[in-house]
Amino acid sequence: MRSLSDRLKSWPLYLLPHHLISRVVFKLTRIESRFAPAAIKQFARLFDIDMAEASHSEPQHYKTFNEFFTRSLKDGAREISGAAHQFCSPVDGRVSQLGAISDGTIMQAKGHQYTVSDLLGGREQDTQAFNQGAFATLYLSPRDYHRIHMPLDGDLSSMHYIPGRLFSVAPHTVRVVPRLFARNERVVTIFNTDAGKVAMVLVGAINVAAIETVWAGLVTPPVKPEIIHIDYDSGTCKLNKGEEMGRFNMGSTVILLLENGSFRSDLSAGDPVRMGQFIGNSQ
Repeated sequence: MRSLSDRLKSWPLYLLPHHLISRVVFKLTRIESRFAPAAIKQFARLFDIDMAEASHSEPQHYKTFNEFFTRSLKDGAREISGAAHQFCSPVDGRVSQLGAISDGTIMQAKGHQYTVSDLLGGREQDTQAFNQGAFATLYLSPRDYHRIHMPLDGDLSSMHYIPGRLFSVAPHTVRVVPRLFARNERVVTIFNTDAGKVAMVLVGAINVAAIETVWAGLVTPPVKPEIIHIDYDSGTCKLNKGEEMGRFNMGSTVILLLENGSFRSDLSAGDPVRMGQFIGNSQ
C-alpha cells in the first residue's frame, strides 16, 4: 500500500540527475585510499554485513569500496540446492513480487503493473516466450552479496542493453513509481535451458548503474543512446546452475522470467532468499 511517507521519499527522485549522480558514485567507489578500510568497516557495521562468509573477511584486504561491494564468498558459503529440473535463487535478497505472468503483464506492486514487452525492449520473439510464464522480482539491499548466479544450467541466447532512468529500486519507490522496472536502465540476458527460455533482467538504479556479465565484462556505464540487441550462437557461453553470470557494482534488482515452470507456493513478497536456495520447479 502506498503511504504518504512513500510518496514523499519517492517524488524527489523525479528531479534528480540520475546518471550524473551515479557516474560520480562510480568513480568514488573505485578510488584507492588508505581510508577505504575504515569506510568499509563502518558500512559493514551499519548494514549488519556478515563478513565471516566473505572469501576475505578483513576490510584491509580491499583496495577500493567497489572491491568490497562485489566481494566473493568463501567456498561452501552457499549450497546449490534442488534437483536438475529445479530453479535456485540467482541472488541473495528479498522477494519483491512473484507469480504467474498474465497475458504478458507483470505485477510490480499493488496498483502498478508493466508488460513483458516493455521490460524486454519490445523484441517480439523474446516477449512471446514469457507472456504466459512466471516471474520473480528479487531485490538486493546494500547488505547483500552482489554477484548473480545461474538458476539453472543455461546456454546464452541473447543480451540486450536498454537505456532508461535510474530510479531507486527500494521498496518504497517500487510502490510509488509506475512501471519502474520498465523505465530504468537494464541489461536483459536470455538463456536456453532444458526448461525452455529463462530471462534474467539486471535492473540498474541510482548509485548502481554499473552492471557486468562474465562474458561481456562491464556493460554499463557508459550510457548508450538506444537499445542494443546482441544474439549469440549456441555454445558461445554455457553456464552451469549456480555458476556466476554477472554482478552489480552496488545493489539493485534481478527479475527472473520463466517460459515454463512455477515458483514455490510458500514463497511470497517480503520473504528473504539466498543464492542457491530452491525456489521453483521447471516441471
